[in-house]
Amino acid sequence: MRKPALHKSLINAFRGVFLMLKFERNFQIEVVALLMNIFLIFYLKISNLDTILILIVCFLVLSAEAFNTAIEKICDIIQPEFDKRIGFIKDVSAGAVILTAILSMMVGIFVYWKYIFE
Repeated sequence: MRKPALHKSLINAFRGVFLMLKFERNFQIEVVALLMNIFLIFYLKISNLDTILILIVCFLVLSAEAFNTAIEKICDIIQPEFDKRIGFIKDVSAGAVILTAILSMMVGIFVYWKYIFE
């Protein structure tokens, strides 16, 4: 099977992001958090290094959410009925998202603290 052209692969990838934005509430909330961070970066005149840190953790959370959604959808196809083994997989996947969200909050506190309180 031939690989699709690069532009078609990019279109498919952006379609995935659009679908996440359209249907996944948590992803929507996380995008709002990204937009708030972008506003704060400009408003507080955050340094380049701190901006990179903030953007890395924001996109890490978004990526974790996308992986979590993909894993949940696969699990739903494989086993539509309740199964505690599938529940375990979904919980672990969601746990990865919460861990990245906690990391992003910690980074945010450390970065923004010096711009707001010092």
